Amino acid sequence: MTTYTPTRVSDWANGNRIRQALCVLVGTGLLALSARVEIPFWPVPFSMQTFVVLALGMVYGPVLGAATVLTYLAQGLMGLPVFVGGGGPAYLAGPTGGYLLGMVAAAWVAGWLAFHGWARHPLTAIAAAGIGNLPVYLLGLPWLAVWVGSAEQAVVAGFVPFIPGAILKVIGAGLVAWGMMRIARR
Repeated sequence: MTTYTPTRVSDWANGNRIRQALCVLVGTGLLALSARVEIPFWPVPFSMQTFVVLALGMVYGPVLGAATVLTYLAQGLMGLPVFVGGGGPAYLAGPTGGYLLGMVAAAWVAGWLAFHGWARHPLTAIAAAGIGNLPVYLLGLPWLAVWVGSAEQAVVAGFVPFIPGAILKVIGAGLVAWGMMRIARR
């Protein structure tokens, strides 16, 4: 019997369909829990969703990471209370819908960078998480601008207050991916 030795962080999540389905189930469970975790912080409290999205993307790889987030969004679309404020089609169509859709791209981008070696060093892993986080805002802010009336108001309400928390989540996700890479290489 041969032993399986992963060479990249995402390699352990690849393989048979049962392992991938279990990864998706665990990932959507983590995302649902992370939406319910509210960290008191200044200037606004934050949930841990983007941390989990980035970490899943970097650990699972681009395809499985994005598929996990898409499954999570489908669960919310069906009405399961997996988002910060519940679930259902109206929630995805609401002011935060763009951020939620941006999480799919975020998982893919962070996963792609990790898959291409960015998770091998802590600084590049953090950079990969930071780059991966950009689609959340690139899709979220224009969608929010429709709801609040202008791009400027969207930036003031949906970006500036979240910068400190986003920095911490990016650092955390990058370090988790780097740590998983070190474990995978052993």
